[in-house]
Formats: sequence, structure tokens, C-alpha cells
Amino acid sequence: MSTPICDFVQDYCRSVTFRLHMPGHKGRGELGCEALDITEVPGADDLACPEGVILASEENTTELFGSRHTFYAAGGSSQCVKAMLHLAYLFRPEGAGNRILAARNAHKSFLHGCALLGLEPVWLRPEFPSPLCSCPVSPGALDLALDAGERPFAVYITSPDYLGGVQDIPALAEACHRHGLPLLVDNAHGAYLKFLERSRHPLDLGADLCCDSAHKTLSALTGAAYLHVARDAMAAYEAEARRSLAAFGSSSPSYLILQSLDLCADRLDKDYPALIQETARRVAALARELGIDPPLGDPLKLAIPAADFGCTGFELASCLRGWRAVAEYADADWLVLMFSPLLGSDACNIVRRALPQRRPSPRRPLSLPAPGEKVLSPREALLARRVSLPVSECVGRVCADAAVSCPPAIPVAVCGERITPEAARLMEALGIRELSVVYGA
Repeated sequence: MSTPICDFVQDYCRSVTFRLHMPGHKGRGELGCEALDITEVPGADDLACPEGVILASEENTTELFGSRHTFYAAGGSSQCVKAMLHLAYLFRPEGAGNRILAARNAHKSFLHGCALLGLEPVWLRPEFPSPLCSCPVSPGALDLALDAGERPFAVYITSPDYLGGVQDIPALAEACHRHGLPLLVDNAHGAYLKFLERSRHPLDLGADLCCDSAHKTLSALTGAAYLHVARDAMAAYEAEARRSLAAFGSSSPSYLILQSLDLCADRLDKDYPALIQETARRVAALARELGIDPPLGDPLKLAIPAADFGCTGFELASCLRGWRAVAEYADADWLVLMFSPLLGSDACNIVRRALPQRRPSPRRPLSLPAPGEKVLSPREALLARRVSLPVSECVGRVCADAAVSCPPAIPVAVCGERITPEAARLMEALGIRELSVVYGA
């Protein structure tokens, strides 16, 4: 596959000696990558309105994913989440207001987007206790929510979640479409799902709009992301997507990130899908050896229940650090490991050696408490004057942050909600010591 962005930048580096333009490092510096870091010089194209090399690269990626169009972003899935919300609201169905149904384990970028756009999230919660980072939504529960109250303009879910759990996207999409609504999927952790032996990507399961972090599970640089418009989604989404992305992104996107997206497409067009599939088989074998269920929905992520080893996730992470290996995430209940073909087989071997023998304990994992009373909208709370207090003094106060979260940025209390004693206890258990609350509320 062609690499038009990278080819242009390489030619530019060879042909220009004195860069009398931005950036200030002029292509010279101690990092070693400055020569490839350019700006919108003639021929480099413009991500906000591409007509040349960037558009050609996007078209390559669009072909790989089978979308109506796949748009590049240099601001991560956080930028794309906000753009999805804007697009869905811009073309909301007749009779819909500013309400959006959303699974409660939404990333804080979703709350930022709601606050900036003046949207009102209506939370979908699991029908049974689930881990802190998960929020499984059944099609039946979604149907009931869609039939109740004011009509929302869209439904928003996170799949895969931080622990590798996936939603029943085909059934949820069918329920949405039956009600004339689009399904939006935060697939930040699942870009690679397209390239398994059988695609499990939301685009192929019924989602209308979807975002991927290309840097989380593919080979692109941090900040590289995709906004996908599904092939069967309304054409208006494609026509307006760039404007929505531009509203929430920098006017100076990193050309290092854009080049990494360009090279990522070329790699995916070659042997990388086969390497992904082989790595998934290797991780499944490791899971079986450790005595835990192989990851099915998100096969490159291993969420290890620490109770199975009679310790905490923090202690398991410490075992790995003794072998110079660092986990993606750890808390009292879980150790999360993310694998990639670029690690080869060595990573699985290190995990085998580093982790202790199984010694199951009956400890129950933490779960999200019921939401507190809604006092303010996310917009009112996020933009209000605030004060920081110890968590122990915040019970009964109104949360001012877009999310008060464990490291994956899953909210314990949402901005505008009154903080309950249960939420405060969970925050303290997660190591959160201070909290921003609305001043005077």
C-alpha cells in the first residue's frame, strides 16, 4: 500500500535545508525526530480540509476498514468522541432533544463532550453487579430505556471496556435502528478487532459512528486515532465529520502522528493481521496456563483477577516490575496486560515467570455505586467555580469535575451529581484523596 504522507515528508527533508517556517526547532534538535516534524507547507496537505497526501492516506485506511470514510485525528479518541457526539446531535431525529442514552462506564472525554455541547446523559446501568470498569447493557434493558421518557438523539456505549468486556453490538444496534436512532461506539481499545480472523469491529457489527485509538492497539504514535463513519450510516455524517473534528482538535496537528497513521495502514495491508491473529492465540494459551478464562471479546487484553492469586493487582504489578515489565493498569482487584505482535513471544514468557502460583481467595471485586442525585447539568457543573476538598469532606457536595475516576478515567461520580457516602468510600479505596466540588453548592 502507498504511504503518501511519509513519502512527501521524506522528499521534503531531502530537498530543503533552511526551514523559514514553523515549528521553531527548524527540523534540528536532540530528540532525533525533529526533521520529520513539519507543518502545513505547500504539498503537505491540511488535515482540516485535505485534498492531497492526507486524503490519499485516509482513503487507504478507509479501504482497510470498509467504512464510508475513515478520518484521521491527532487528538486521540478523546477528540473523536466529542466529534461523534456533535455529529449525532447535529443530525438528531425529529422530536429528539439533547438527551443521550449512555452506558455508565463512559470515558471522561464523553462527559467533556456533553458539557461542551450542552448535552444531558441518561445513564444505562448493568442489571447485575459488574466490575468497576464494566457496564454490560442488555438489548432488553436498552429497549425499555428507549421506550421511556423523552426521546434521546443517540445511544452511546464503550466496547471493549477497560477489562476487555464487549457489548452485544449487533443486538444493541438493532434496537437503536428499530427506534430510528444511531449507535455510537467508543472502540478506543479495539482498532485491531477488524483484523482478526473474523472481524469483531463495531463497524461490522452495526455501529453507525465509531472511534478507535490507533495508538492503543496498533502501531501508531500516541494521539493517533480514527473516526469511522459506517458504510450504511447517513451521508451527512461523512459530509460534516471534518468540521466536527476541527471544532475539538488543534489547528496544528502533529505530522509525526499523521505519518504514523500512514505507515500503520501500510503495515495492516501486509502481514500485520496475521501477526495479530497469532498473538491472540498466544495470549489465549497464556490465559489457560494461568488458570483464567481466555479473553474472547478483546483477545489481546488479559484482565487477571488478583483474587485468583490471593493478592491485589498492585502486588501482581510489582511482581512484573521485578522482571522489568510494566502492566497497563492495576488496582485492588485487577491486573490488566495489553499485548501486541511487536512484543513477540517474550512478553508471554515473562508473565509466566513473574506471576505467583494460583491461590484463590473469595474477595469480591469493587463495583460502581448507584449514582447520586443529579443537581446540575454536566455543563453547569464543569464550568462552575470550584473548590478542592478532601474526599471525606465531600459527601453531600456537588461534583465539579467531568469525571472522578480510577486511572482508566471511568467516573465514580459525574460532574453535577451529589456525592454519596458510597462514592466517597470507593474513591478513597482507589487512592483518590482530593476532589473538586462546585463552590457553594
